[in-house]
Amino acid sequence: MSKTSSLFAVDGKLSEAIDGFVPRQAQTDMAVAVENTIKNKAPLIVEAGTGTGKTFAYLAPALLSERKTIISTGTKNLQEQLFHRDLPLIKEALGSNSKTALLKGRANYLCLHRLRQHGGNSTLVDRQTLTELTQVREWASSTKTGDMGDMRTLAEDAKVLPFVTSTADNCLGKDCPDYEDCYMIKARRKALDADVVVVNHHLFFADMALKDTGFGELIPEADLVVFDEAHQIPDIASEYFGETFSSRQMQDISRDVEVVYRTVLKDAKQLQSAAEKCKMIAADLRILFPENPAKGNWRQMLTRNDVQTQISKLTDSLNVLYEVLKLHVGRDKDLDNIFERVSEARGKLARLTDTTQLGVSLWYETTLRHIVLHLTPLSISQKFADFIAEPKRSWVFTSATLMVDGGFTHFQRQMGLNNATTLSLDSPFDYPNQAMLCVPRFLPEPNAREMRATLLDISIKLVKASRGRCFLLFTSHATLNAIASQLVDEIDNPILVQGSTTKRALLESYIENKDAVLLGTGAFWEGVDVRGDDLTCVLIDKLPFASPDDPLLQARIEDCRKSGGNPFVQLQIPQAAIALKQGAGRLIRDETDKGVLVICDNRLVTKDYGKIFMGSLPDMRRTRDLQKAVDFLQYIHRDKDEVETQS
Repeated sequence: MSKTSSLFAVDGKLSEAIDGFVPRQAQTDMAVAVENTIKNKAPLIVEAGTGTGKTFAYLAPALLSERKTIISTGTKNLQEQLFHRDLPLIKEALGSNSKTALLKGRANYLCLHRLRQHGGNSTLVDRQTLTELTQVREWASSTKTGDMGDMRTLAEDAKVLPFVTSTADNCLGKDCPDYEDCYMIKARRKALDADVVVVNHHLFFADMALKDTGFGELIPEADLVVFDEAHQIPDIASEYFGETFSSRQMQDISRDVEVVYRTVLKDAKQLQSAAEKCKMIAADLRILFPENPAKGNWRQMLTRNDVQTQISKLTDSLNVLYEVLKLHVGRDKDLDNIFERVSEARGKLARLTDTTQLGVSLWYETTLRHIVLHLTPLSISQKFADFIAEPKRSWVFTSATLMVDGGFTHFQRQMGLNNATTLSLDSPFDYPNQAMLCVPRFLPEPNAREMRATLLDISIKLVKASRGRCFLLFTSHATLNAIASQLVDEIDNPILVQGSTTKRALLESYIENKDAVLLGTGAFWEGVDVRGDDLTCVLIDKLPFASPDDPLLQARIEDCRKSGGNPFVQLQIPQAAIALKQGAGRLIRDETDKGVLVICDNRLVTKDYGKIFMGSLPDMRRTRDLQKAVDFLQYIHRDKDEVETQS
């Protein structure tokens, strides 16, 4: 028995030290596989079904190896959970003295320089932002970490955040007068000294793509890199391997120029007017697009005369601002930084308007106020394969949802990991007895007009049978809002709707209100862990195919066709199957959980490709009779009532 496998044995250290720890063969198998990949310095891909205990399975061998380890999670919430809960447990069980560190992106830390900059310029901010600035100053006097997430009184999207945090663009680095006291630098130094560093995917790939000052030192030193929730990586990596240009960037530059002008360079009024002109022209570009937020093909938009004219104006105004800034370089560190940002913006705008490029998607997205231009590579496989090749180290990619149609081909192709070792581990849960899957009969076609009425009717029946305790998951905000507006008149249960407050606040309200119903879309399909009787039913409105209007998907489809592939089979089905697995995975989170999964899409049984989706889901009891699903929900709650009465 290896050192790692003995840890997970009945009489092992984990059983002795952790209350409720139960040895699971799948968990042990994964831990041994991670141990081997650390020794062999090779990539390992593991699909570990829900309940396997994959976090312990990679943490234990990582700590035992005493190798420099970077663990990357899918979200900041999971990052904090792993660092504050899971890591200490494993360390204590092993008696490990390994140093650990939590590292977030720059925008998560208070910037002392920017706080001081804006703190004395009340004329530059509105009343709400001014109030928030006061709160931040008070908090700044007591914080030790500068982590803005610790400031509970501040909303996640507070208006003050851009004024008191820095970005890779506006950070002064070693030229900053507050460099030695910088919270980001302190966090980086701690990470450099740590044995295990916990980051998130966005930070990892921002570093990989940009090699930002300081953080770039972390990755080369690591002997082992673990990606948890690895199914998210292809999309996140593509984002950071591309480029963006936005009207918001122009707004930020203009605001920073105004601060410099008002505080340091009061003799340089031309600076302010040149920056303001850039901001206004970028804002006018947004006006040329429909009012409602949307995504679209930027190559096509560039064929319009009015768009071409506006881009020419923006290019000219950026050139003027560049020349004006150039006259004052060397007078102020913040201005020198702005000069570099404007220089970079000119290059980005040129590349984002070059329609001759191959292998990339040029697309745009609009918000209510801004426009963002994107250049995204159609494939990252070669770049990532090159990245992990040298220097040689160990890589672990794990998630509950990596396989499609019984294999890892889709993920391997996306990531350039064709030679990786793969391992599939089933969930230890007893799905046939714990859960039921229902695809109701007599459903309209997914996009038929009468579908919403059917969804409403099914939702009412499920909510009543489960006494609330439901997640209703949708593939679009439009359907979500339509059902929510009607459901409120049909049931007495508290209805919690995504978008009404933060994700965290919604989940807290859901747990507190024992008969609540939660309606959500994308954000609630994964990364949500609600156990026991708090969740007994999950409804999914239809198969989560990506919108055919998505410009990046369109570009990838066209590229796949040109190379002789079948985009529906190679791209669209795999992506949708993984998304469906994530949504379905919200239902059973513990060995005692019971519940019903209802998917309101006939294509699961009428289309040949439905077999791929069904084969990707856990082995639940299956029915097409909605009444059987209702009966099972009633049985679950009747059983619960009896247990409570006896106790």
